[in-house]
Amino acid sequence: MNKTYTLITGASSGLGSAFALCCARLKMNLILIALPGSAIKRTGEELRRLYGVEVHIFEFDLTSNEAFETHVGIIKASFAVNFLINNAGMGGTVPMLDCSPQVIDKIIRLNISCTALLTRELLPQLLRHEKSYVLNIASMAAFSPIAYKTVYPASKAFVSSFSLGLREEMQHEGLSVSVACPGPIMTNSNTSQRILLQGYKGRLGLVSTMDLANRIVRQTLAGRAVIVPGWWNRMNQKLMGIIPSTIKVRLISGVIKRELQLTH
Repeated sequence: MNKTYTLITGASSGLGSAFALCCARLKMNLILIALPGSAIKRTGEELRRLYGVEVHIFEFDLTSNEAFETHVGIIKASFAVNFLINNAGMGGTVPMLDCSPQVIDKIIRLNISCTALLTRELLPQLLRHEKSYVLNIASMAAFSPIAYKTVYPASKAFVSSFSLGLREEMQHEGLSVSVACPGPIMTNSNTSQRILLQGYKGRLGLVSTMDLANRIVRQTLAGRAVIVPGWWNRMNQKLMGIIPSTIKVRLISGVIKRELQLTH
């Protein structure tokens, strides 16, 4: 296997789609994973045409054990992956009592289990290369508990901890592991509405999705451990490291509570 591939989960829209475009521009062959019924095939065709790279599409639900085993087995047998981008994830803003057990389970499966399991499944392949990379997408939410989101920031704190632990474990193996903690991203109309409701402060951390992808990929390839794009987000990260947890969670949760009240 002389050709190498970059595998991107959640590649059909938002940051995942921007990662696909960014990596295609860098002449990386791609394996794109997305849910069935997305526009991923059209994206793949465009990337092939514009950049002359190989693009292989897999449409399945990562949280389905059977689909995961089948498709990941095919990928492992067919492609030499040297760059894994665990981008797929989900969250939501809802009081805990209104959040169904099914949604809680889905967040934990996708954000935590799939990130850890896909990384573990591809680890032997990644280590065959002289230099390889894993990029896990966490969030600014990883730096503090947040009421009315509750499970989401906890899952992203796992992603951050998992990434840094694995990075240390693999430091002499030629595998560089990075975790990115982006702030608000205007990926869809619902998310955009929530960001705009936060006013000036909500918009301060915004970086365009394409710019965000470029920055994150560039810093991953440079071997950066923790990537926090945008000066406002980096300042927030420093502040959150200073403020006591009980005060921090109250301040952030207050913003989310007001946002909920405005949308209901």
